[in-house]
Amino acid sequence: MTFISTTRSADVVLIGGGIMSATLGAFLKKLEPSWSIVLFERLDEVGLESSGPWNNAGTGHAAYCELNYTPQAKDGSVNPAKALSINEGYQLSRQFWSHLVNDGSIGDPSSFIHTVPHMSFVIGDAHSDFLRTRYEALSKHTLFSSMQYSEDPATIAEWAPLVMNGRGEGRVAATRVPEGTDVDFGRLSRELVTFLENSGVEVNYGTDVINLERSRGGWSVATKHLASGERGGIHAKFVFVGAGGGALHLLQASGIPESKGYGGFPVSGQFLRSTDEGVALQHNAKVYGQASVGAPPMSVPHLDTRYVNGQRSLLFGPYAGFSTNFLKNGSLWDLPLSIRPSNIIPMLAVAKDNMDLTAYLVKEVAKSRESKIGALREYFPEATSEGWELITAGQRVQIIKKDSAKGGVLQFGTEVITARDGSIGALLGASPGASTAVPIMLELMQRCFPKSFKGWEPKMREMMPGYGVKLDEHPELAAEVAASTAAALQLAAPAK
Repeated sequence: MTFISTTRSADVVLIGGGIMSATLGAFLKKLEPSWSIVLFERLDEVGLESSGPWNNAGTGHAAYCELNYTPQAKDGSVNPAKALSINEGYQLSRQFWSHLVNDGSIGDPSSFIHTVPHMSFVIGDAHSDFLRTRYEALSKHTLFSSMQYSEDPATIAEWAPLVMNGRGEGRVAATRVPEGTDVDFGRLSRELVTFLENSGVEVNYGTDVINLERSRGGWSVATKHLASGERGGIHAKFVFVGAGGGALHLLQASGIPESKGYGGFPVSGQFLRSTDEGVALQHNAKVYGQASVGAPPMSVPHLDTRYVNGQRSLLFGPYAGFSTNFLKNGSLWDLPLSIRPSNIIPMLAVAKDNMDLTAYLVKEVAKSRESKIGALREYFPEATSEGWELITAGQRVQIIKKDSAKGGVLQFGTEVITARDGSIGALLGASPGASTAVPIMLELMQRCFPKSFKGWEPKMREMMPGYGVKLDEHPELAAEVAASTAAALQLAAPAK
């Protein structure tokens, strides 16, 4: 384990030890094994911030159950385009992980991925009508062909007993995709970084990157070892800022024109967690509901089966909150220190146009434990307050960007920012994030390494048979890929 970098120059510097940097590093080591790579992580282990299993929903986002990816139009219709795009992206991620398992680059897949059916569950006529419309829009597509729909309480009780036991009368509806997954992205990050270390990548723990400056042929990266205070530096031809909420400050420090106008709006949250195996064994699903009015999309309530360090547990939430730090282990000064002349107008515009979000966050912060247990009982009617621990989730920094019409908009998603010369790239934003790390990093590589990218494509097709193809439009290939990735990752065979 390296603590103080002695390397003076590198082809690539990766900032942050989460799933994004780990994925990019793994790609580059496979495609260009001779390139020198150095990774800096400010904590003492990788995958502890946004990639940590208790800091995110860990769903294996495939848009099977997340209703915010298919909003209902005013005419009642549902557009499946975004859900299809996210699902295609997740299939690419699975293919890359399968390749790494098959060639021995990473270890036992059961350490980071498990089959857990994905469900959407709604209450009342309006929500049930919407869910049926969503089901009809999605189930006709290859990637969603295994989706099931029911309004029968007995059937839904078979799928998720805890959701239905003790529930009163009234219309309910649910969809279910049996081959959904639960992913521990913290563990996967560690698997990937172990592969990088074994491949000659220098990994520096407990080391903060404090500044980025242009230098001849690349970037000067200034570092500080947090325990000793020792400062250092390294020259990099290419820098990737994969520092989660910390990416905005470093992107601003770089001074690249492409960073101008971006701001960040931090949203914190909490979950209720139960590690009582007697309860957890009664529920095998990720059950997502509808977000409250005014709630951000990442605050959609869900009752999840989780696997962390081999232990099965339940997670319910999130309960949104607000804190000015951009990282769970960050500073309360993160938000005020991110304000620049170039982003103050977009940030003020977003504040003015999102008063309902502000009111929602204030209300959430003020919720008592009893109120939070009450929200749990909407999805688990017989839940008792005992045995549920309130844990703090990771920070999510939503993107604020310029908008010609409104001055600024708040964007719930992820965005890749790259310099025109391709010498630096960064990722801002949140969901679906980790689950689509592979296509996100492919986009970044295409933009930052355009001369090399075409030559890499044959190798990428070897690693990911569905690369460059829309699986939804090729049913036979989709079935073949689903079966091969399920086998490699030791998951349940896909439903036919």
